[in-house]
Amino acid sequence: MERPVITALADLLRRHVDLSKSRLETMALLTVGMIGARTVNLVHVADERGSGTVDPASTYRRLQRFFQHVRLPEDWAAPVIARLAGGAQKRTLVLDRTNWKIGEAHVNILVLAIRTRHSQVPLMWTVLTRAGHCGTSQRIALMERYAALFGTESIAMLLADREFVGDDWFKWLEDNDIPFTIRIAHNRLATRADGCRVKLATQITLNTRGRRCTATLDGMSRPLHFAALKPRDGDWVIVATNRTGHDALATYRKRWAIETLFGNTKTRGLNFEDTRLTDPAKLHLLTALIALAVAWSVRAARTCLGQDAPTRKTHGYLARSYFRTGFTFLRNRLRSDHPETLIEWENLPKTLKKARVV
Repeated sequence: MERPVITALADLLRRHVDLSKSRLETMALLTVGMIGARTVNLVHVADERGSGTVDPASTYRRLQRFFQHVRLPEDWAAPVIARLAGGAQKRTLVLDRTNWKIGEAHVNILVLAIRTRHSQVPLMWTVLTRAGHCGTSQRIALMERYAALFGTESIAMLLADREFVGDDWFKWLEDNDIPFTIRIAHNRLATRADGCRVKLATQITLNTRGRRCTATLDGMSRPLHFAALKPRDGDWVIVATNRTGHDALATYRKRWAIETLFGNTKTRGLNFEDTRLTDPAKLHLLTALIALAVAWSVRAARTCLGQDAPTRKTHGYLARSYFRTGFTFLRNRLRSDHPETLIEWENLPKTLKKARVV
């Protein structure tokens, strides 16, 4: 625990989290250790960043006690994550779930992520207590938490897959004037302006002006705009949006960013699935530390690249993603305890609201 970067990061975290010095150092050790070890497994984290004068087993028990005893407000990390991630004041948000099993226990997390121009970062989440889809009430509760911190006016667009549909859900988005572009089922019924109820897939297929139409879904007072495409070997992709002036299908493609994000938190980065934690409160805290590590890596990519554009291969895609660029750059700095390792944290404003233990 004597490494300079651990102590320095603990001092910087004190601006944002009201914990004791020992707990802050443990939080710093976890954040740095996960990046260095490329895993959230506490045994490997203890081996990666433990002091040479302390038995790794003792460090491991310290990490366990952190998750056992520390309880912070639900969204304590969100303001810090948003500042680290940067980007425009009006955010594109993506809603999705990630799930896997630890033995017989299901880990199921509903995630609201920020989609910036170059990267994606988890901002808020709900650890679901059962397997399967989340309910409308859980989606609304997550969005209300976002609105309480950042306001609905900060949402440029909300993107989601066809799992996240439903009359009550759409009505809540409409009542709160939240812009959205969401995929829906191809056999969904809607009402045209002439009062005729039709299947959207049929209506769009027969539309002579292209695969677009305007209709009203059940339970909604205002019509939505629909766009569709039919892959050669797949089902109809039909998206609904409550805003005009944008290509709905092109906007919806940005939703794939959250799948990339899940890969960054798992096999391409921090190996989230290595955890043995199954308690919802402990998983919530671990997810917060992972989100901080992802946001830090994204911010470090800007430090690494400066004014340079990232390298692209001949097919036009990035040779290395922004996350991977920053993640590798950060790991190299951490190995040598580089004096500017924490520059991204040092540049955060000191006026962020401090989270207190609950």
